[in-house]
Amino acid sequence: MCRFSYTAMFVLALAGLSAQAHHSISGMYDSSQRITITGVIAEFRFVQPHPFLVLETDAGKTERQRWHLELDNHRELVPIGITEDSFKPGDKVIVSGSPARNGTERLYIRQLDRPADGLRYEAPGFQPSISVVP
Repeated sequence: MCRFSYTAMFVLALAGLSAQAHHSISGMYDSSQRITITGVIAEFRFVQPHPFLVLETDAGKTERQRWHLELDNHRELVPIGITEDSFKPGDKVIVSGSPARNGTERLYIRQLDRPADGLRYEAPGFQPSISVVP
């Protein structure tokens, strides 16, 4: 094989990995449903393409549940002021969003409220925002 063929195969392989890594929000989450959960942030990962929170919630069971909560795209969050320091372990939050289609404890965040300081994150579509509510 010529050098071009190796390069082309490498580029195509990387493109395939990139396509697999970024998923379809509508394919993973059911936007026709909305659920609300309350809990304590266990961790916040400010990663690309979609930062996420891990939330621990009681949900009336003997064991705590751990939910994986996905935010909008990293490049949409930075301009509105969300940083790696925006959410801390121990923050109590109320979150509503679209549940995972496969029934796992996953949620695409549409609204997050942190009562301690009034922070509200909203993602109604393609323009997420943060504000402070009384």
